[in-house]
Amino acid sequence: MAENTDVANVSKDKLVADMKIVIADAEEILRATANQAGEKVGELRERIQVRLRDAKIRLQDAEVALLDSTKAAARATDDFVHEHPWKAVGIAAAIGLTLGVLIGRR
Repeated sequence: MAENTDVANVSKDKLVADMKIVIADAEEILRATANQAGEKVGELRERIQVRLRDAKIRLQDAEVALLDSTKAAARATDDFVHEHPWKAVGIAAAIGLTLGVLIGRR
């Protein structure tokens, strides 16, 4: 289950990073077309600005949610280790042994 959470967090991190790039690119396009005239261009620029503003807000919300879930996972792991220290040591040893065997086969 923790592995699924890690994969989800990595995917969310990548999504947030990708969204930041898209927003930066869109802002750059808006700056580059700032001196373009025409009614349609003006309307398009306004729509893009509104959508960018909305995207930034959703991106901030996603970052906060990601941070909260990461903190919750860390807190749960910390609680588990404090409540079951020997079980945690056993799990870590088993993982280490498994990795050692897998690496040793190469």
